[in-house]
Amino acid sequence: EVIEALVEKSRHGIFGYSESNEDYYNVLHTWFRERFNWKIKPQWLVKTPGVVYAITTAIKAFSKVDEAVMIQEPVYYPFSEAIRVNEREAVINQLVYKDGRYEIDFEDFETKIVDHEVKLFILCNPHNPVGRVWKKDELIRLGDICLKYQVLVISDEIHADFIYPGFSHLVFADLKPEYEAITITCTAPSKTFNLAGLQISNVLIANARLKKIFKAEIVRSGYSQLNIMGIIACKAAYEMGHQWLEVLKVYLTHNLDFVRSYLSEHVPNVDLVEPEGTYLVWLNFSKFQALHQLTDKEMNQIIIHKAKLWLDEGNIFGLGGSGFQRINIACPQATLKKAMEQLTEGLKSID
Repeated sequence: EVIEALVEKSRHGIFGYSESNEDYYNVLHTWFRERFNWKIKPQWLVKTPGVVYAITTAIKAFSKVDEAVMIQEPVYYPFSEAIRVNEREAVINQLVYKDGRYEIDFEDFETKIVDHEVKLFILCNPHNPVGRVWKKDELIRLGDICLKYQVLVISDEIHADFIYPGFSHLVFADLKPEYEAITITCTAPSKTFNLAGLQISNVLIANARLKKIFKAEIVRSGYSQLNIMGIIACKAAYEMGHQWLEVLKVYLTHNLDFVRSYLSEHVPNVDLVEPEGTYLVWLNFSKFQALHQLTDKEMNQIIIHKAKLWLDEGNIFGLGGSGFQRINIACPQATLKKAMEQLTEGLKSID
């Protein structure tokens, strides 16, 4: 459906500056209402060329040089890059890894907000790379602390369409009207439908004052209309991609089952951190590294040069990433099987 829409636009043959119309908003409204029971409004929408661009824009718009922005590491590494390259202070509320699962240290979260006078908090939900889909009580506890200290929330919900059975995604801004007033919600079809190269994301800001400030920062960056093909692809995907996505989610669940059983049978010293959402799987190599007295750098070299794989090494995700690797399971299972076999052979070369 996406390809057909892009081909049809190509035949039209005009690729100048363009804008979306009411139909585009209506498709977004239906998507978020049907999947998350979130009823967005047209005046909330700001389109940007990507979620990282949106987060960077929000950092510049709502904080000043040397002011503090909170993140929860290990987390998607462009967060810290965007903070530091814009000369803000990255304050880390490190997630706690306990019994194979990650939890939030709420006391540390509040203490650091006070001690560092944090202005912004970047929430990652579902969390990349640890795979948590934060529960209602966890989100409310975070939200109430942010309200207490007037901290704005940038909520990255780009992986919201990928939730495993038994879990459900809750839109942070929709939990309380007070949260809606302090939140910049970042969404995009790019992860769900593999459209990242078409440069399209949809940012929802209910607070009119915050939206005005955010849009002014976009203007300062010199950006105006989006890539027309991104708009066309997003509309087509959200309008006609439901069935494809549901089949994909079943396939991903089978891929996850495969990785779980394969590691258990063939690579017992590498643990799967059970994901609740996303198609990115966080693997714990700590036992294997300890057994063979390997540093993170040595482990990464083994994966690259012995297993012939290029995973995302845990350290790039910040504090708590040591001993971990991230793998993308959104691929044909034959590819995943080949990767697991190469991993097994690579690790055997060290035994």
